[in-house]
Amino acid sequence: MSDMAAAGFRISQDGPVATVTLDRPEVRNAQTPELWAGLTDAARGLAGDVRVVVVRGEGRSFSAGLDLKVVQGGEFQQLATVSPEECADRIAGFQQAFSWLRRPDLITIAAVQGHAIGAGFQLALACDLRIAADDALFAMAEVTLGLVPDLTGTKRLVELVGYARALELCVTGRRVTAAEADRIGLVNLVVGRDELDAAAADLANAVLAAPRDAVVEIKALLAAASGQTFPEQERAEREAQTRRIRDLAGLGE
Repeated sequence: MSDMAAAGFRISQDGPVATVTLDRPEVRNAQTPELWAGLTDAARGLAGDVRVVVVRGEGRSFSAGLDLKVVQGGEFQQLATVSPEECADRIAGFQQAFSWLRRPDLITIAAVQGHAIGAGFQLALACDLRIAADDALFAMAEVTLGLVPDLTGTKRLVELVGYARALELCVTGRRVTAAEADRIGLVNLVVGRDELDAAAADLANAVLAAPRDAVVEIKALLAAASGQTFPEQERAEREAQTRRIRDLAGLGE
């Protein structure tokens, strides 16, 4: 727990639901490489009975993005001094703190209030589902620092809002209100700020009401759908349903 606290987050578990809370409210849960390393390690240690992960931020904001001390300090500048290959490898390590949220055996929910900027926006995008408080503000602000989004958010953003809208958001860095996020498909639900945690819990319980193996198969089907032709997706559906039928009949492997 002390390592998590030093990295700026905490994890709690209530039955099959794990809650990851970014816990640096004094800096609006700004993110650091230490946080990313801690999240990656914690993900590897999740209990096997966890089915749903809720990601939230303590205080007024979900996450205001990359801690500017990292950008201004030697840690960020050091990336410019190593080989391109090593730089890319280090970024790959950072990305693991986000990519685990797409694990096929989990349904992940971002509960977003206040700022979800840059890395904060990408953390929300890494989750399967997003609930926003009515005060939420989303922005892909990397361009304002002369950077690109590199924490796994670009593919999900295009899938959610389409190429043209995603391009506009990324190259302008403009802020998107909760109402607009709802309208363009960035979030699943908008609620009052004081209803956010309860709404996330309700959604988690709705997921848990369905059989785990069916949920895992459905997530896999939908996650692969955009890269499949209709015949390929139809075959995947047939194969998944055959597994479910055999399993329900007690004939599964």
